[in-house]
This record gives sequence, C-alpha cells and structure tokens, in this order.
Amino acid sequence: MGRREYYFNSINNFIALDEEIVLGQLLINDEFETSDLQKFAWRSEIQILQQQLTEFKQGNIIFEYTIPRMGHRVDVICIINGIIYLLEFKVGDKEYKKSTTDQVMDYALDLKYFHEQSRQRYIVPISVSTEASEHQNDYCYTPDRVYSTILCNKDNIGRNIKEIILKVQDSQLDVKTWVYSRYVPTPTIIEAAQALYRNHGVEDISRNDGGAKNLTITTSAISNIINECKKNNEKAICFITGVPGAGKTLAGLNIANERHYFNEDEHAVFLSGNAPLVDVLQNALAIDRTEREGITKKNALRETKAFIQIIHKFRDEALTTSSAPIEKVAIFDEAQRAWDTASLTNFMKRKKGIPEFNQSEPEFLISIMDRHKDWAVIVCLVGGGQEIYNGEAGIQAWFDTLSENYHDWKIYLSDKITDSEYVGNSDISTLLHGRKYQCISDLHLGVSLRSFRSENLALFVKYLLDEKSELAQQIYSELKKAYPIFLTRNFNVAKEWVKEKARGTERYGLLASSEGKRLRAEGIWVPSDINHVGWFLNGKGNVDSSYYLEVAASEFKVQGLEVDYAVLAWDADLRYTADGFDYYKFRGAKWNHVNQKQRQRYLKNAYRVLLTRARQGLIIYIPPGCEEDPSRNIEYYNRTYDYLKSCGIEEFSKRVVF
Repeated sequence: MGRREYYFNSINNFIALDEEIVLGQLLINDEFETSDLQKFAWRSEIQILQQQLTEFKQGNIIFEYTIPRMGHRVDVICIINGIIYLLEFKVGDKEYKKSTTDQVMDYALDLKYFHEQSRQRYIVPISVSTEASEHQNDYCYTPDRVYSTILCNKDNIGRNIKEIILKVQDSQLDVKTWVYSRYVPTPTIIEAAQALYRNHGVEDISRNDGGAKNLTITTSAISNIINECKKNNEKAICFITGVPGAGKTLAGLNIANERHYFNEDEHAVFLSGNAPLVDVLQNALAIDRTEREGITKKNALRETKAFIQIIHKFRDEALTTSSAPIEKVAIFDEAQRAWDTASLTNFMKRKKGIPEFNQSEPEFLISIMDRHKDWAVIVCLVGGGQEIYNGEAGIQAWFDTLSENYHDWKIYLSDKITDSEYVGNSDISTLLHGRKYQCISDLHLGVSLRSFRSENLALFVKYLLDEKSELAQQIYSELKKAYPIFLTRNFNVAKEWVKEKARGTERYGLLASSEGKRLRAEGIWVPSDINHVGWFLNGKGNVDSSYYLEVAASEFKVQGLEVDYAVLAWDADLRYTADGFDYYKFRGAKWNHVNQKQRQRYLKNAYRVLLTRARQGLIIYIPPGCEEDPSRNIEYYNRTYDYLKSCGIEEFSKRVVF
C-alpha cells in the first residue's frame, strides 16, 4: 500500500527533531516538485507546532494526509487522547477566511462519513491564520461529534486543543491503524469523474467493497468483449443494467477511461443525451485539470470533450460524412432514453432539412458504428423508470433494430434485462425475433452506491409514487434514522433547514418540476433554461450557484446529478386526489388534465427524479394555496400534503431534532 501521508511521528519525537530533518522527510515524500512557497509554509508549520504542542506528549502528528475522494491533502492532523484534530494553515494570513473554514470542515466531514476509524470519533477542524488576531471560539459539536471549525493563530493552537480535551474524552486510538484505515467513499458523479480522470481506480471512489468489486467486474466483462472483438474483427453490442443508484453512469465513465487509448487505434467515448450532465462533467473535469496542472481551461475543455460528448453532436457529425467515426468503443448512457423513429425523423426534417430521414436513434447510432470495417463495440447503459421526455423509445427500439438488421453483430445482455421495468410485458426472444444473444450476469450492477446515508430512498420513493402509503411508512421509519425527509408549508423554513443542515461546502439547492408553473406565485421561478454548470459548480459567493436558492432546477437539469440537501417545491401538477395521484399541466390561465398515459408516466418519473437527487436529506415544501386564486386551490395542495404525511413524512418544526 502506498503512503497516505508525507510525515508521521509521535508528537514527542517530532518536537525533539531538528526542523530540517522533518522538512527533509516532507520533501522526500512530496510527489510533485516542491515550490519555494510550499517549503516556506512547511518550515513555518513545523516551527509553530514544535512550540505549540509541547504539553501533549502522548499524541501523534501527521503531515499532508491524503483525502482520496477530494484529491487533496490535510496540512496537519494531530491525534491526542483519541481526538482527531485537523489543521489547515494559512501562513502569513491576518484574517480568517470563510473558504479555509469550509475547506477544513469538508475534510472533517469526509473523514466522518467515509473513513472507517474516524466514524465514531470526535473530529475537530481547525483553521490556522498565523498572523490573525485571537478569536473567541464556542467549542460546540453536532450529534455526529464533528466540532464547528475552531479559529486559531500561531500562538493559541495548544491552548484551544487543551480547552477541548478538558470538555470531552475519547478512548485511545491506534494511530497506525487509523492512518491506513479503510477509506470507503461515495463520491458524487462529478467527483467520481474527476477521480477517474486523475487515474484513480474505482476502489478509491467506491463506498464499499461490493460496489468496487461490482464496478470492476462489469468493467472487466466489457473489456473482455472488446478484446475479443479486436482480436477476431467482430462487432458487439452490450446492455448493462443496475439497481437504482448502482452507478451505471460511473461504470460507463470507468470503461471509457480505461479504454481511452488514443495511441492504440481504440478511441473510447462516453456519450449521453443528458445535455446538462455532459456540460457539468466536461466543465468539472476541465476546471479540475486546470487547477492541478495549470493549463488553460480552454485547452482542458477541448480534451474533456473528447472523453465525454453529447450524443446529439456525435449523431449530427455523422450526418456530414459517410466515414466511420474515430471512436471504436461508444458507451451510451441512459440508452432507454434514445428517441423513437417518429421523434428523430420529425427532428431531422424540421431542424436538419433531411426529409428522407426515417430511422430511430438506436438504428442510426448502430449504423454509425457499423461503418467500421473491422471491429466496433457499443455499450448501452440501461435504467428503468427514467423516461421523462416525449419521444423516448425505451429499450425496445434497440431490440427492434437488432432484430431487423445487423445480424453480424453479437448481442450481450445483462441477465436482469428480462425484468418488466426494462421490457414491459414482453420477453427477449420475442423482442429480438429469435436472434441469438448471450446473457452475462456480470453486466448487472447489483450494489447501490448512490446514497451513503441510506439505500432505502429509492424504494421509499417508489412506494410513495405507487400510492402504497403503508409500505412507504414502513420504509420511512427506518429511512429517517439516516436520511431526514421533512414536510413544510413555509418556504422560508425550508430554506433555513437546508442552510442549517449543510456544513462546509456541502451543496444544497432548490428543485421543482418543470410543470410547476404556479410556484411562481410563491416566488419560485422554474425557468426552462438555467445556467446548470454554474448552478452545480459555482461556490457560495456566486449568485448563479444552487446555494442562493433563487432559481429552481427542474428534472431536466438535475437528472444524473446530485446535491447534498434539497428543497423540493411540490406544485399541483402532480396532485393527490380522492382517486390517487392525478396529472395536470398549466396552460393559459388554468390547469389542464393530462390524459395520455405516456405523458402521465413522464410526469410521475419527473417527481421520481426530483425526490432522489439529494444525497443526505430532503425537505418538501407544499404551498398553502390561496382562496382567491382558483389556480392555487387550497384543496390541491392540502390533499397532497395529507397523503405525504400518511407515508410517514413528518412536518418540520424547530422542535424536531435534526
């Protein structure tokens, strides 16, 4: 196992050593070329801590400890009397910056959530601005034993540590065991993409061994198929399925990353029809690379666009030439959302001026990859219950194309693709018209990775939307222990809840259905187009960020992405009635009933997406309605509110402990 830290010793030995010996050890273990500024910072930290820690003979000290998920290192960690102190230094600073306070709190939360030996421990984040004036600290901590950030200067670190030792006690901790403890994270898809792009393996970004193993096995199964196709000049199409939150997108990114060999005539590309997801991932990777390597964002973005592409641009580029694309391996995310024949044909006629076009998106995409004369592989990532756009064909369109054409293509299926959520009431043999196929169990991702708080969220949401309130209530009774969900009729209360819950840079945001038109009366705007890149990536100081809770992101902007905490504003488009859920769209001056079953399913799926976007907790705001406004009939909202309460969801008040 590689070193997680640059320096580790007992505090006693550390204090006794010459500062140059400690600095030399840091320089030896630095994986990068150390700048003069970094050398100065390290020397200052050593000098300060050798003075400040003289009273703590039994403790241990660690410099530059890796936080794998975040791609950063903690400046200094002291473990004294079993309590973990994280110190982030700003040498020379005369004031305490909010960004540093958030940064060290992020480290503390990451260890608390994902580092096995830290889960039951007191963790104390400390921001050290060496030249700042003294700050009066409150020394308070939350039920999970994470302290509010302590602010120190170079002269009072020891005194503040002593104050905490006087207030709390913890059992002794074997520090070597702690240093190499299992780190089992659940990254957001943005963090996961960044980690993979930095060449971290899935074991660095997977919450559990089962999840890492699952992703590794699936990636290996696809790699074996690709290698066989290369060896034998064959073509193959593979269908990967997974339980909700199993990481199908992550699996696709992992395959694309491992097979992205530009110098081996192999070019793999991750393609998605989810434009906001692609935009956010492309920019996140580019920003991360710019910060790490100092190249311009423009150049970094050019490279990330070769790795992750919007499917429509890939498709449209193929219209301009009859040549095979440069990519030999194409991974299609959410393949069941590809357009049907009517939708794509209509689009090509209206937008591209091609009146003779008459293909579904699956048919056209396979035809593009079939232009290769030697070999090619298509990987389809398939989800169930995710269709939210008109014209999305489902998995059947892929099978229709394969049953009628491309008989030289081999077909590999997950053994779970026979489930009704993928193929409805039909069966594979019928859908493929008797074509040969091979089932491979390794093409199914069976371990949920999404929510480290609870794996029951997707099931709870399913029961809730399927009007099985008693089953939902049973799940909720367990769910709420790890994953808080509350109701409120007061929008300001909802906003305060997420702000109070989130620590460090944990992201919170406002969500609403794209059809939530009457939320406007509550001051909630649901625009059809938002700056989704800024909404997901900008920091707390930027008005375009999700943190401002001013612009609601719809199901179209958040599908495939996540926040830590969310306010979900629930309008009367999906309302509970005496006969169960009913479906409406607001047009003109009134709500119009949605009669078409397919459109009803899209609206239901929209709320399924919105209800599962928060990683750590959710508060649902249901407006009170208005007697004078027929479009905001009080009964529309009251019945929905009462139904959600019947599913077990409690109304939030300050009396509720959270």
